[in-house]
Amino acid sequence: MIGGVLRLAWRSIAHYRVRSLLLVLAFGLVFLLPLAVDRLVERLGDALGDRAASTPLVLGARGSRFDLVLAALTFRGRVPRPLPLAEAEGLRATGRADVVPLVLGSSVGGAPLVGTSPDYLERRGLRVARGEPFVWLGEAVCGSAAAAALGVDAGGTALTDRGSLYDLASAAPLRLRIRGVLAETGTADDHAVFCGLETAWVAAGLAHGHVAAEEVDADRRLAAAEEEGVFVLDASVTEATEITPENRASFHVHGDPAERPVTAALVWPDDPKGSTILRGRYRVHDTVQLLVARDVTDELLGYVVRAKRFFDANAVLVAAGTGLLLALVVLLTIRARRRELDTLAKIGCGRGTIAAMIGLEFGIVCLAGLALALAGAAVVSALLSAGWGGA
Repeated sequence: MIGGVLRLAWRSIAHYRVRSLLLVLAFGLVFLLPLAVDRLVERLGDALGDRAASTPLVLGARGSRFDLVLAALTFRGRVPRPLPLAEAEGLRATGRADVVPLVLGSSVGGAPLVGTSPDYLERRGLRVARGEPFVWLGEAVCGSAAAAALGVDAGGTALTDRGSLYDLASAAPLRLRIRGVLAETGTADDHAVFCGLETAWVAAGLAHGHVAAEEVDADRRLAAAEEEGVFVLDASVTEATEITPENRASFHVHGDPAERPVTAALVWPDDPKGSTILRGRYRVHDTVQLLVARDVTDELLGYVVRAKRFFDANAVLVAAGTGLLLALVVLLTIRARRRELDTLAKIGCGRGTIAAMIGLEFGIVCLAGLALALAGAAVVSALLSAGWGGA
């Protein structure tokens, strides 16, 4: 009995294929938005929560705490004011925490370039799957997703992105030597390129290299200045920079080393007592803030959940409207198929069988639309998660 009704319903769907396809697409679009929002909020909460839980404290200049923590955890966005390196070194000097500075702002083929120390790889449990960790100036390692997107592997090279095509004062692209590729972790680290602090400063235009005097003796017009027998090339003739073993020692950052800018610093206190003391120390600081990463991400996710309630309410109204339209479609379908239904009744189909057939038709269509929406929500969530850098 049930098999026969199901067969009739399927034959009807196949016969009215255009109508059925339109209904599947309509239901898919109706279900897509709430399902996609639910999936995105869930993935965002899990990613940020896990990331924040593994990063107890974040040090940075006073300003937006959301911008600071998101930049430190996901390497996305911009922090308005940098933090002097001396602040991070001063916190490390207390002996109460392990401090890992981060220099952000540059990118390689769209992937964020993260200047940090080798301690970052150890703290995050990042393992080099191919090649070796970065050691020297101009060297870097790629996250697994970044390496795939850039099409590079251990032993290759990659150019940093110029800040702006129309900004003539922006730093020239720096050619990085990719020493290794990290194992996949499913976090923002997969989508980033990691290098030393000095390399990140060179990429940002805060450091440059000198060439020996004999290299410009033939045309001294290329020299902008002379420092102790060493000529400094005019920036207008430097289209790209590559750090080699021969010129590595000539690269340096001008100015006070203590004032070198870092975007943020990740802080791992030695014990709960040290965490409490450090947080109290920076609570009244005028220019620097020390934030509990989990508290900030929880607050941010609270705002996200509140916004989600609006989408949920909207989805309920849309679903109600869709239900009314579905009822109208059913009534119009019954009227349009009156002759067909009368024929089924005359050959022995009861009213219950006919009603079950029509119900199965629209049930199958609704389930197909729901399946389409689930697939679409998964695709949207994956794409946007990749756009956030795994967060």
